[in-house]
Amino acid sequence: MTFVEKHIRLQDEDLILNNGRVLFWEKEGILITSDIHIGKTAHFRRHGIPISSQVQDNDLKRLSHLIDYYQPNQLLVVGDLFHAELNVDMESFSKWRDNNPNLDISLIKGNHDRLKNEVFETFDIECCSKQHVRNPFKFIHEPDFSAEGFSISGHIHPGVVVQKKTPRIKLPCFQVLEHQLILPAFSEFTGLSIVKTNNKSVCHAFTETSFFEF
Repeated sequence: MTFVEKHIRLQDEDLILNNGRVLFWEKEGILITSDIHIGKTAHFRRHGIPISSQVQDNDLKRLSHLIDYYQPNQLLVVGDLFHAELNVDMESFSKWRDNNPNLDISLIKGNHDRLKNEVFETFDIECCSKQHVRNPFKFIHEPDFSAEGFSISGHIHPGVVVQKKTPRIKLPCFQVLEHQLILPAFSEFTGLSIVKTNNKSVCHAFTETSFFEF
């Protein structure tokens, strides 16, 4: 698997954007991502929508490659690690966790992380209920446009339209605003919320081979 990176500087810190849908804070050794949505494919199948479990398997395989690539001290998930109820998809995640036993995982609970605390303890995941502060950043799940300081969040699955005529081409992106960075959804089984591109934000969109700035 080939990864493409883009280096940016925010709050006097050097950060690496990766087209594998993660952010790496090299100085702190933290791999940061959002909206992995473990269990979503099985949740859809349970409701009669035939989504292959291979979708989640591919996400977890990509996450493993990223961990091997960056060798982080910590994986920080800013919300929606899980999607819904306990289901058969958890078996795949359990095997993935067994293959990464020494990785510290911290989770800021998102709106979909509604499992009992015992489940998180089983997977040796440290939970931060609302936010996690590591200067100069505040990590939260849902963007807060009124908050003070600089936040890094997920939740909205930002994307941009690069071709408006039919068929429309949409790409996921990292959206950088004056006081926050919004991460793309890690799972490829998510929709995109098209964000406005203007002089108040920069969108770093990506494909399998390149980054594009809007």
